[in-house]
Amino acid sequence: MSFWGQMNLMDAASPLQSEMFLFHDHAMVLLLGIFTFCATLGLKLMLNTFTSRTILEAQRLETIWTVIPAFLLIWLALPSLRLLYLLDEQSNSGIVLKSTGHQWYWSYEIPLSNNGSFDSYMVPENELNEGDYRLLEVDNRAVVPFGMETTVITTSADVLHAWTLPSMGIKMDAVPGRLNSMSMFVEKPGVYYGQCSEICGANHSFMPIVVEAVDLEDFCSLEF
Repeated sequence: MSFWGQMNLMDAASPLQSEMFLFHDHAMVLLLGIFTFCATLGLKLMLNTFTSRTILEAQRLETIWTVIPAFLLIWLALPSLRLLYLLDEQSNSGIVLKSTGHQWYWSYEIPLSNNGSFDSYMVPENELNEGDYRLLEVDNRAVVPFGMETTVITTSADVLHAWTLPSMGIKMDAVPGRLNSMSMFVEKPGVYYGQCSEICGANHSFMPIVVEAVDLEDFCSLEF
């Protein structure tokens, strides 16, 4: 999860988020190069005193500053399209986590489980235990196995919500009357935090998302 004063993105816990990190670094190289070039050019223009009253056009220069940005855009677009296709891939995993957004809590259901659905409410500040995170802890966590593909399905029972788990690289709209799905592969055990990322009313800030990744044996003993 993120911490106060953190300068970079939070640690990745899935291959998709790792790919997003690589694309972020790839884009930053391009942006820093453009910024450095433009800043150097602007500084030189302000400091030099060279002028010319005879040069009216420079077709070669115009060709260069048209072609080079086009190549830079292609250099940025190709990895971006690859990442978009990776995000759209759906696994054939039999483990499904269904999440339903409400005002202002989440309901979870694992179809293979016999325990039915359960609600996940934020823990009030006066009920937090030592070491718990304010505005992020819930009374019932969604449990998934790590090292396996899990299909996450979202919908909403009232207004628009967004099921977001930054460490997994997932941000998915929960739309009333519609099912959206994404694949999630948790690489390591742990507790991962997120929040609703769609303004959904007065208590939008008070419906956190907590997913706990456990071993497959522990998952089977908990859920089945």
